[in-house]
Amino acid sequence: MTRRPATPLPPPKERRHLRGTAALTQAQLAERVGVAPGTVRAWESGRTTPRGRKREAYAKLLKTLAEEAAAGRAARDPASEPRNAAGANRTGPEPEAHPEPEAHPQPAPHPEPDPRPEPEAGPEPEGHPQTLPEPVSEPLPEPRPAPVALTPAQAFDALYEFGAPALVRQTYLLTGRREQARESVERAFQTAWEHWPEVARDRDPVGWVRAAAYEYALSPWQRLRPRHRRPEPPPADPGDRTLLNALLRLPPRHRRTLVLYDGVGLDLPETAAETEASTPAAAHRLLHAREAVADRLPALADPQVLHRRLAELASNERLGAARPPSVRRGGERRARFRTRAAIAFTVALIGTTALTLRTAPTHYEPPVSPGQAVRGVPPRVAQGSLSDEEQELRRKLRDQWQGGPERLRPGLE
Repeated sequence: MTRRPATPLPPPKERRHLRGTAALTQAQLAERVGVAPGTVRAWESGRTTPRGRKREAYAKLLKTLAEEAAAGRAARDPASEPRNAAGANRTGPEPEAHPEPEAHPQPAPHPEPDPRPEPEAGPEPEGHPQTLPEPVSEPLPEPRPAPVALTPAQAFDALYEFGAPALVRQTYLLTGRREQARESVERAFQTAWEHWPEVARDRDPVGWVRAAAYEYALSPWQRLRPRHRRPEPPPADPGDRTLLNALLRLPPRHRRTLVLYDGVGLDLPETAAETEASTPAAAHRLLHAREAVADRLPALADPQVLHRRLAELASNERLGAARPPSVRRGGERRARFRTRAAIAFTVALIGTTALTLRTAPTHYEPPVSPGQAVRGVPPRVAQGSLSDEEQELRRKLRDQWQGGPERLRPGLE
């Protein structure tokens, strides 16, 4: 069984041009196609491509807009109609030909060739030379203004205003916490501002920031924060509460895959690349996530219905975002703090090393052996009065001579 080839679509730049020529907003075009405005924004930016019946409806609508634009241009430019064979654009009457005398024929001057192709004309009567049509002066196209180069701060602000609201809503689907979703997106944009040369050259800057925001929001360290222990008020709608609880029961990887594919509208290879998984692994995660959601909410078994409900759940919450200058200043303050902390740590390490080198010994000193008690020597006692026995012994030693070799008694020879 062969698959029918997909309906061709114009490039993203041409899609935006056709919508602007028809004076349609993204919301109006999304309503005519039957999708969310964020989906049309993703199609026109080239991040995603429509699939299935949505692709056919989108291609048919773009074709209709192109035909209307072509018809409008033809009605505004009458000079673009084909000229008739008799030269309808010819101005002024034809000059009459005067016969010259045969005696002195003069060579006729050769007119300069017209760079434009001559219109086809029928045979003219004898004696009337063919007259070339006068050139029609066409208005020159107005020169387009040169594109103004944006500064890095202006480019960052434009990227933030374009992608921050949608990223906050998507992160809310991952975490179920409003403040954590806003903080994750702000941290991701601050990281993008620190690596702005890399982000500015990236093929999909919004995708770069989205990956950083998802990684920060799903970090396991978030559970250790005191704010994580205080629950936030759930959505007011019972259906939204049930859907949010079903999403939060999914494993983080399955939840992220479901939000990227059915919520954001990425293709399966792009979803696999952003979740750092293979395409089959991403497909299995998506199927398991859909089955888990369908078990709790059977009405969301259809992917189209699930996509619409995810968009409604994210849109029903009031999820504001900070202004771009405050985000940039916050990132710069954090970068300065880290820089100063690194400098202070380096200075402390250098000072500790210098103090160690200054106080360290310059030669080897052997350790002193611990003392050992000598046996046979009576222990030293403190000074005090003698006992009766000691006084008697001292008196005996003083009054009597001791015999033996220990004592020598002087005598006369």
